[in-house]
Amino acid sequence: MRLKNYLFDKTLRRLAASLALAAGAALCLAAPAQAQKRPGPDASADEVFVALRAAAASDNVALAQELAARLPGYDLASYVDYYRLKPRVRDYSASEQEVRDFMNRYEGQAIVDRLRNDWLLALGKTGNWALFDEQYPKFVLDDDTQVKCFALNSRALKGANVADEARALLVTPKDFGQGCSDLIATLAQNGQFSQADVWFQIRQAAENNNTTVARRASVLVDNGMASVPQVMDKPALMLAKGPGTGAANHQLYIIALGRIAKSNPGQAATYLNGAARQMTTQEVALAWAQIALAASYKLAPEAADYWRRAQDAPLSQDAMQWKVRMALRAGDWKTVRRTIEGMPVGLRNDITWVYWLGRALREDGQNDAARRLFESIAGNFSFYGQLALEELGQKISVPPGPVPPGAGEVAVYSQNAGFKRSLRFYQLNLRFEAIREWNWELRNMTDRQLLAAAA
Repeated sequence: MRLKNYLFDKTLRRLAASLALAAGAALCLAAPAQAQKRPGPDASADEVFVALRAAAASDNVALAQELAARLPGYDLASYVDYYRLKPRVRDYSASEQEVRDFMNRYEGQAIVDRLRNDWLLALGKTGNWALFDEQYPKFVLDDDTQVKCFALNSRALKGANVADEARALLVTPKDFGQGCSDLIATLAQNGQFSQADVWFQIRQAAENNNTTVARRASVLVDNGMASVPQVMDKPALMLAKGPGTGAANHQLYIIALGRIAKSNPGQAATYLNGAARQMTTQEVALAWAQIALAASYKLAPEAADYWRRAQDAPLSQDAMQWKVRMALRAGDWKTVRRTIEGMPVGLRNDITWVYWLGRALREDGQNDAARRLFESIAGNFSFYGQLALEELGQKISVPPGPVPPGAGEVAVYSQNAGFKRSLRFYQLNLRFEAIREWNWELRNMTDRQLLAAAA
């Protein structure tokens, strides 16, 4: 069934109200950070720098400007400038030219990609799609789910069909933020997401205890006898009322079952057995999937039976993996195979599930197909790679060591500016920045260069 055709501005008002509540809560939580202590006049430059970093993290624009001014000539100049600029990018007060000047000044450094990440989030939130579209292809790491959601939203607003890409991306609600909630809203409004798609996102958010994402998506579907946050908070009230009539109430009942199942899967199963006749076959399968997932977390013996009752209900990626794990525990190789084969390509190609699919095929007598899968991962010197070697009848052996790098090779990397910044951050006990700088320099190196860098 297609999503009910709401008036667009009405839905946006409801979504905006939801976002405003979340933003208000965030401001309340951030308020104490604004009272952050200033380092005294005798503080060392390193102490001032660490305080500057904290001021930037709490979006304290005034304090960040003040502390940055106390660090002329500091050896981590690019980060002084970044921490000075970051809060102003986040509150949208930094000009485009200021951001471009920073990027030009420190071109090639990891911190430029970090600022581009911050800027893309700000551009997406303000709907500056022309500038966003210019900058997104330059985002080297491209490791921010919310930025990816903004990128799909930009394309969708221009008429592109991005539904399949969105479904593949929208799998970790903890990473969604405003960008992914906006994407879900856009796709719901333009018909690329059905009501079933939106309810899937709500259930997935509920599975992950993410009330914010669930609440934002709930404004896009029909109202039931209670709100999604109410059901997530007090599921017993919904279960006491029963599923009632209408698809919305049935979906709320499914969510309530999943919430109760987190503490008592058996009780949830009892509720469902009593209410199943009032629901469609598909809804009952969805409900069993919610109960099965909760039972799987507890490694409950009855989880395998719950999964069988769930039949082919659409599952989150987390649920798919737990369904396979419980099938393995039960020795149900047919379910193992069928579930892995139904995973999205990216998940199915994970070495773990390549191996177990191979085992399932072998149990089914498809030895050639199983061997091809084992051969595809046997070269990976990891746990599952070694298991694959054993399945192929080969011995596990330690690979020969490389020729040590020469002094000249090592000397090249001893002068690497990024590595020097990394070591400096380690001295300051700022491991996040240290690791980021180190990994940035490693990302395009050959194995030989990696050996020299590690020497």
